[in-house]
Amino acid sequence: MDDFIFGTLATEQLKRERVYGIRAGISHNFRRLPLDPLPAQPVRLILSVGPEYPVRRGWVYWTTDGSDPQGSQGRALNGFAAPLFFTHTEWDTILWGYLSYYEAVLPGFPTGSLVRYQFGFEMADGGEKLSDQGQIFGFYVDDDPLPVWTKDAVVYEIFVDRFSPGKKQPWPNPSSLSDFYGGTLRGITEQLDYLVDLGVNVLWLTPVFPSPSHHGYDATDFFEIEPRLGSKKDFKELLDEAHRRGIRVLMDFVPNHISNMHPYFQQAVSDPASPYRQWFNFRRYPDDYETFFGVTSLPKLNLRHPAARQYVLDAARYWLEFGVDGFRVDYAIGPAADFWAEFRKVTRQAKADCWTFGEIVDPSDVQLTFAGQLDGALDFILLEGLRQSLAFGRWDGVKLASFLERHHAYFPQDFSRPSFLDNHDMNRFLWAAGNDQRRLKLAALLQFSLVGPPVIYYGTEAGLSQQRDVRQNGRGIPEESRSPMLWGEEQDKDLLKFYGQLIRVRKQFAALRRGTCKVQDCNEAILVLEREFEEERLTTVINLSATRQTQWLIGHWIMQVETGSGCEVILEGQTSKVTIPALSGAILSRLQ
Repeated sequence: MDDFIFGTLATEQLKRERVYGIRAGISHNFRRLPLDPLPAQPVRLILSVGPEYPVRRGWVYWTTDGSDPQGSQGRALNGFAAPLFFTHTEWDTILWGYLSYYEAVLPGFPTGSLVRYQFGFEMADGGEKLSDQGQIFGFYVDDDPLPVWTKDAVVYEIFVDRFSPGKKQPWPNPSSLSDFYGGTLRGITEQLDYLVDLGVNVLWLTPVFPSPSHHGYDATDFFEIEPRLGSKKDFKELLDEAHRRGIRVLMDFVPNHISNMHPYFQQAVSDPASPYRQWFNFRRYPDDYETFFGVTSLPKLNLRHPAARQYVLDAARYWLEFGVDGFRVDYAIGPAADFWAEFRKVTRQAKADCWTFGEIVDPSDVQLTFAGQLDGALDFILLEGLRQSLAFGRWDGVKLASFLERHHAYFPQDFSRPSFLDNHDMNRFLWAAGNDQRRLKLAALLQFSLVGPPVIYYGTEAGLSQQRDVRQNGRGIPEESRSPMLWGEEQDKDLLKFYGQLIRVRKQFAALRRGTCKVQDCNEAILVLEREFEEERLTTVINLSATRQTQWLIGHWIMQVETGSGCEVILEGQTSKVTIPALSGAILSRLQ
């Protein structure tokens, strides 16, 4: 079975077009050093110019007051201007020509500065061409590191309509998975003790804004609660009760698009003179406009328009002040490039220790451009590695080990990378693995052994699977992975117990949350991962093969959690003989 992960680079052709477009054009592409400048720290900006652009000279234009930079031929019309300096050329065989590189260094800025900038180049005909199709970039200057509490997070994603209807009511029997199932905010509140017993300490709620759909990613109001799900009073009660139990709550926030039933969009398309017309990008008014992936019911907001941008930023501030602890940001690559600098400023000012991470399905180099804009990004690249190796069995231990080493080395430590095995837009891991729980347990064991807060998609811990693929006849049917939560006797108690043990071990040992991470050993069948923090040393042994394997560890080791029965540790002198059954694994701690 081929795995499909929705996104802008879902095919090989799209990947090639992206790389070619960046190399061939006049491109900054967020090449900024450092990506997240500290106060008074100079900022180096880098651009490349493809062989088809005979540029003569260039400039950077910038502002520090939040307004848009403007300039012409090196003269600032609003803000400041400085020349770009040519640094070197580079031959590109695919383009069959030379790339030219240019740089500029901006001076350090004081704390709280919101810097917007763009680039212009003089062409051979004397005209000026802006880089990156005219994009304006931005960054926020502050010393605001990743909140400490996020390193201890174990996140539980709740698809609100499918989690719990409350009052111990049974699930209805709708005719379609696209229908409403009746999950509510009160239903979540009633199940908080279940989540406490499981051990999670952060909830991520799918959108709760008014919406015509079961999923809520098409809001009609960013400041209210969908009545089907409850009220603001219900939401406040959920926040208070969760906080009382030591659980933080994240909202799913969707700044890129809204529902076509949103009153502002309805005014925009019905009245050519409406001020809301500028909130959207119409190619041909009123029926041809920018959307989310061509879906006409999801018009894209023009976040370069000040009023539209302020509406979204005010909503983010409102919910943080209401009591939420941060945001999972939907489709973060969609909004204008400079939006996130202001989003960072607003969210940090509203709640200094809030956690914001993006859904960025694009590769690691794109994810890293959000450093300093968001706290991090959901780790889609790790997801791919875990599914390829442990759901489908396509990667052996050597390939998985090499991937993990390179992936870990690529990102700075303070870039948050929540890990996950599945979510509401893709096949559940258990189903993708042929409903083989050994593979799910092994993947979860490795997930909880790695850097990055682990995310559990609701029901995974209880054996929730699905009936059909999310891709059918070339169409995406993500509802297939959104079945209602299993409760009571329907839950798989063995799997639930395993997840509880896994969470308790991660909480017990700081090495799993804060320690160094390295591959200790590997071969085609085995991966051995080591985590170390102060006096703690933990080792995770993963057997990817269909046969029993033995691994020798120096020192005395004891088992903390195993994926199933049959794992053995036998002390022989100053070494420990660890025997692992097929498709199994264990986390062990070293005795001092």
